[in-house]
Amino acid sequence: YILPSIQREFTWSTSQIEQLFDSLMQEYPIGAFLFWELPQSKYGDYEFYSFLQNYHERNARHNPKTNPSGSEKVMAVLDGQQRLTSLYIGLKGTYAYKIPHKQWNNDSAFPKRKLYLNVVEPAPEGDNKYDFRFLTAEEAKIDPDDQGHYWFEVGKILKMSELSDVTDFLINNILYAYPKECGTFANKTLSQLFKVIHTQPIISYHKDRTEELDKVLNIFIRVNSGGTPLSYSDLLLSIATAQWETLDAREEITEFVDELNSIGRGFNVNKDFVLKSSLVLTDFRNIAFKVDNFNKANMLKIEDNWQTIKTALYSAFTLVSS
Repeated sequence: YILPSIQREFTWSTSQIEQLFDSLMQEYPIGAFLFWELPQSKYGDYEFYSFLQNYHERNARHNPKTNPSGSEKVMAVLDGQQRLTSLYIGLKGTYAYKIPHKQWNNDSAFPKRKLYLNVVEPAPEGDNKYDFRFLTAEEAKIDPDDQGHYWFEVGKILKMSELSDVTDFLINNILYAYPKECGTFANKTLSQLFKVIHTQPIISYHKDRTEELDKVLNIFIRVNSGGTPLSYSDLLLSIATAQWETLDAREEITEFVDELNSIGRGFNVNKDFVLKSSLVLTDFRNIAFKVDNFNKANMLKIEDNWQTIKTALYSAFTLVSS
């Protein structure tokens, strides 16, 4: 399972991932997924990216490139990337976001966090029933004096292959160390987590087998304009990636965003800023949010001016930094 270059990057916050897992635990529907089954003959015609496993707000928020050659079956995800990445990070990865009021160039401002579930008490407030949280290892440590929390690392449910493994865990860690009502809640909670991860089919999907990029683009745009609309930059970057002839638009733009953000004491602009600046500096008459404006001629004009655009923006940021 890989991502085509027309996909936007991962944008979900920790609270959105926590709510997704709570929805699964409450057996709420999480929507269908759309996959593109690519024939081997087309592997070399497109650019593809891997899913993020360890998200870092400063150092690792761009998906790495991947080469599917050698794989017999490749599924490119057209709709569902945010949810699938969230499941991947929650079960197998980490999420590092900046601590407020710390500098962007401070490494300690970005501690790695894993997804944990408080198995002895429900969520304290809000719409969520279960208390999922991204915590550092220090924050998740067991405190014998705190009878209201036992933080279970969610990914460890993958190592429990039988329901009896859940029972053994509860006997060894919960039932004799916490009040009876906490033990009862922990039994129901961990059993439900085991169910939704191991036994309950929760992913519904449609699979498309077209070989035409134009059709894939149309499907992608239509699907992604239904719920949360694509941002101006997401759509432009999607089309630019498919239209640029000599440069890799996604790689060029994301790397340049990182370059701008590293100037001086650090900035925090995104590809939205760079792409909108590109439209202005290329002097288009019409920059309205219309797919018709994202034609090949316009995209090639931005590609032709790309080095000049980079020079202008870099000079501007250097001036501001000084």
